[in-house]
Amino acid sequence: MAKIAEAEARTFRNIFVCRKCKHKMRASSLKVAQGKVTCRNCKATVLRPLRKRG
Repeated sequence: MAKIAEAEARTFRNIFVCRKCKHKMRASSLKVAQGKVTCRNCKATVLRPLRKRG
């Protein structure tokens, strides 16, 4: 099956996962790198990008 660029961008771009509670959220990668984004669930600032499986 072919990868569609638009669908892959919607699925993986600007989505981050909290390292403490595993909550997913959409945020700008620049703000995450600067530490300005916090988890809505547990208020942690440690986030990682969503992992691509496949």
